[in-house]
Amino acid sequence: MFTNPLDQILCIDIETAPQYPEYKQAPEELQLLWNRKAEFLKRSENDTHETLYPRAGIYAEFGKIICISTGFISYRDGQRQFRIKSFKDGDERNLLAGFNEMLMRMNKNILLCAHNGKEFDFPYIARRTVILGLPLPSQLNFAGRRPWEVPHIDTLDLWKFGDYKHYTPLNLLAYILGIQSPKDDIDGSMVGDVYWKESNLERIVTYCQKDVITVMQILLRFKGEPLLREEEITNF
Repeated sequence: MFTNPLDQILCIDIETAPQYPEYKQAPEELQLLWNRKAEFLKRSENDTHETLYPRAGIYAEFGKIICISTGFISYRDGQRQFRIKSFKDGDERNLLAGFNEMLMRMNKNILLCAHNGKEFDFPYIARRTVILGLPLPSQLNFAGRRPWEVPHIDTLDLWKFGDYKHYTPLNLLAYILGIQSPKDDIDGSMVGDVYWKESNLERIVTYCQKDVITVMQILLRFKGEPLLREEEITNF
């Protein structure tokens, strides 16, 4: 169980998409590199390098970040608030620069928290930051460390209770803990199409923010504290 005060935790969630709308639009060299990756992803005879390309978004080498949502608890005059801020931009460099600048301004004791963050969100942000040649915040500079050596909080790790073979998706964990599901509109498999085909970034931002709220709700359940009420959630 974690002992950190809730107001020293920054919950985050990222949404990603393939770097190009379609496999055929990727540069030839990147296609060849993806082909090698896709060979390991094939599960049936119908799988091809092209049909598997929508999955490229989950790999930092072939994808890009299109939204980062953050949220933190604050207490003012005895009132609890969960304040949400999202970074969204068609230009990934601008998005990451804004998010990383916020991290650099924050207290170094602040811990990041995400669901499966140690395996996905944290390293993905760090990798894309390096790829784009941006300064890497100290909160993400854990190159060479194993996931269990990263000091941040992962709600998936909390639920594992030491069982590293067990994986529970966020919507399942929310359901069994009596928390409203964040997957009431789209899910992660649909984000690429919503971004590239629908050009609906706002829909993705809303989905991303729901995940951040859910992560904090899970932390509150672990702490034995009341869940956030709608009127306690605000943007900043």
